[in-house]
Amino acid sequence: MTETTAAEPSAAAGRLLLVDDDDVKRYVIGRWLRQAGYDVVEVATGGDALARASEADLVLLDVNLPDISGFEVCAQLKSDPSTAAIPVIQVSATAVEVTDRAYGLTQGADAYLVEPTEPEELLATVSAALRYYRARRRAERTASLLSRLTRATLEINAAQTFDGLARAAASGAAAVFDSPVVVMLVLPDGQLRRMSSSPEHRAPVPRGGPVQLAERVAAELLGPGDVSAAAMVDQDAWLRLVPDSTLRCAVCVAVARTKPDRPPVALTVAPAGVSVAEEMQIQRQLVLSVALAVEALRSYAEEHLVAMTLQRSFLPAALPAVPGLAMASRYLPASNQAEIGGDFYEALSRDNRVLIAIGDVQGHSLRAATVMGELRHALRAYASEGHSALTITGLLNESLQRYHPNVLATLCLAELDPATGEMEIVNCGHIPPLIASGDGAAYHGEGGLILGLPMHDPHTERAALPVGGTVVLVTDGLIEDRKAVLDDNMERLRSAAHEASGADVEAFSNQLIALFGQREDDVALIAVRRVPPDHR
Repeated sequence: MTETTAAEPSAAAGRLLLVDDDDVKRYVIGRWLRQAGYDVVEVATGGDALARASEADLVLLDVNLPDISGFEVCAQLKSDPSTAAIPVIQVSATAVEVTDRAYGLTQGADAYLVEPTEPEELLATVSAALRYYRARRRAERTASLLSRLTRATLEINAAQTFDGLARAAASGAAAVFDSPVVVMLVLPDGQLRRMSSSPEHRAPVPRGGPVQLAERVAAELLGPGDVSAAAMVDQDAWLRLVPDSTLRCAVCVAVARTKPDRPPVALTVAPAGVSVAEEMQIQRQLVLSVALAVEALRSYAEEHLVAMTLQRSFLPAALPAVPGLAMASRYLPASNQAEIGGDFYEALSRDNRVLIAIGDVQGHSLRAATVMGELRHALRAYASEGHSALTITGLLNESLQRYHPNVLATLCLAELDPATGEMEIVNCGHIPPLIASGDGAAYHGEGGLILGLPMHDPHTERAALPVGGTVVLVTDGLIEDRKAVLDDNMERLRSAAHEASGADVEAFSNQLIALFGQREDDVALIAVRRVPPDHR
């Protein structure tokens, strides 16, 4: 980017509004200003000055005007937000006393000249006022850009998907720079996502492209070891890099990557949006924020995948095939967290009976999942040794206290005889099993102390599962809701189980899972139906 400078005394050309009812004075002063390189608009009245002031970079204002005092014109200009920042230099050959000059300055004038004045003094005063005005305008624009940058960054960091992030980055950049923009980033699966937006059409438009396109753009700007850069690229060079670009002009391109081996992110802005070095730095900061957000989202996705793989490795690969029973299970992780929880379920066939279990270790962490895995494997070991359901819960409580003090867990076991439907329920502070059939639905086995306490006092109860009936065990993630009463949701679940009891066990499970919509916590469910002997 290059800058040009005009000859002294003005630092750059500007439009001046010269207000004076004396034709000769206007001619002389206007000639001085034009010779110095300024564009000069001349008016003779205060009314015309108020009407034309918004067009000017500076107002040179005579105090004595035929319609309105120059003092009043200045006061009105400074009270109007649209013209308040425009510098006003008051000039007078009659109001020359200290009190006059002081009054003029208190009305908002930025300078006060007494006539006759020399050209050098007039031009120096105009140049100084314009320098201050332009510096102020740059500072105000920078402050506005930084405010918009903050809003855009918040929206970018709030995005929960890569597509949402690209959209937030494109619409945010268009708002920051008030100009057409294109954001380019690489998704974790290797696909390129380009998202364009503009002030007129803020809804971002997605496009694809070859993945190497992002690296090609980055190679033009980033040197060895660089993580971010920004530069102006002329139209021909840009279209050689990106032949199908929606921006068919010279552009300002900013590129960033969080690490040398990470895919780059590029932000391209039309030149009207980035005209000075400060704006280019803001563009560079924005693209770096996008790159960091992409990296955070990528890390979250990878962490979530690892967590889910670990979680599922602790759960049964399949449910046992037991004559006279049909079984289904579900496990749904909370979608808004990468942590893994302690929910688990189990079904074990032994001695012509089946042991059904469901539990939940307190917390969401690797430790909770690890303890859950240990409890589940211990449960299988104790069951294989032939212990009763009640004894198994006591052994698990001892193990939890010995090896994981201060960790609590809920657990419910139901041992079922498929031939008779007789069922023994042992509950340690978990949601009670729900038995549903065409005749109704009811909870059984409610109560008992949770595991991990010095006292072991589970609730035991016997129940019967009729042919065609289903016993379903769930974790609290399905029915707990900060916006609803737990008892109300338990009743909703009971009613839904009764209504769905005629569906096959897989459809039955799906209807219960879908009943409450997306949940904030992990959900585990196991459903066991007693089927007629001739059921296939």
